[in-house]
Amino acid sequence: MKPVLKLRTFGSPGARFWLILPVDAEELTAAEEVYTAVVANSTKLVYLLAAAVEDWNRDLSLWEAPPVFGKVPFSGGAEATRNALLPLLPEDKTLLLGGYSLAGLFALWTGYETDRFAGVAAVSPSVWYPGWLDYIRTRTPKAKRIYLSLGDREELAKNRVLASVGDCIRAQYALLEPNTATLEWNPGNHFRDPWQRTARGFLWLLEQLQ
Repeated sequence: MKPVLKLRTFGSPGARFWLILPVDAEELTAAEEVYTAVVANSTKLVYLLAAAVEDWNRDLSLWEAPPVFGKVPFSGGAEATRNALLPLLPEDKTLLLGGYSLAGLFALWTGYETDRFAGVAAVSPSVWYPGWLDYIRTRTPKAKRIYLSLGDREELAKNRVLASVGDCIRAQYALLEPNTATLEWNPGNHFRDPWQRTARGFLWLLEQLQ
């Protein structure tokens, strides 16, 4: 099933740097907060394309996996979402892909799967996802730069799987080349300042990529 992406854009498509931000449909308006924060803190001209997915657990999950919280399983639609997104993006721009939570994992995974993105910003990514560490141990990222961040209270979650996120992101960072990646720790839990933190991820990538 081909996902239907609802798009919202900010800035001029003529900008060199295109920021791509997958979000939940209810978060589409939050993309403006990300764009505003990036523009306020960077001299580079950017264009932001926010792509809202219909079904979070389907469209952004990498492969099938059982529920971690609640009763809704992950159905593994990330490949279809990536294939729907890529034709929308020009070949002559510097593409940066960012995301928060499961969208952050989607961004990270995409950075391993294709070289279309110069950098990825994985903000509080769901690196606890079943099978993720096995996946990255046998692969090298194709994105040139990778930004990781996590709230310092996320690994204190009561849910055991979610609480493994701290160890998982440390393992993730250890597998990356130090001069191509960074790991930033932020105060608070998973839900604190998601869009300002996403903007910081994009800003780091913009500073790294001249």
